[in-house]
Amino acid sequence: MWLFVAFVAVPIIEIALFIQLGGAIGVWATLGIVILTAAIGTMLVREQGRQALSNLRSSFSELNDPSEPLAHGAMILFSGALLLTPGFFTDAVGFALLVPALRTAAFNYIRKRIQVQSFQMGAQTRSAHNPSDDIIETEYHEVHDAEDLPPHPKSPTHRPSGWTKH
Repeated sequence: MWLFVAFVAVPIIEIALFIQLGGAIGVWATLGIVILTAAIGTMLVREQGRQALSNLRSSFSELNDPSEPLAHGAMILFSGALLLTPGFFTDAVGFALLVPALRTAAFNYIRKRIQVQSFQMGAQTRSAHNPSDDIIETEYHEVHDAEDLPPHPKSPTHRPSGWTKH
């Protein structure tokens, strides 16, 4: 039901705002504002998207809960879609979602209403390279006579077939 209301209400709000603002400042200024907000929004979304991706990679490499960086990334993506949609209402919501404090507040609001049953990270862990990892411990014994050696695995056990050269 809420989705239906949004699909009906948002276009009505956008049309009303276009009519009101277009009548007050003119058609060309209105179109200029729509194009300018799309261009500025694209630049902001690109920069904040890079930052969100960096935070997500950092959370994965440190084996932290990635839900907050994922939520921020999703909100930034949604913000980009709203900013590329022509309209003043969608631009206002899109720019609002680019404010990190507002995204954090939205994430905290949503987190209170969702109960996570379980969370598991991968079984494989990554760590910084440790020089002691290059050491392989093994057991050995010294062999002094050739008779003590086992036969070499590549030593011939039969005559060559003639199909190959020696």
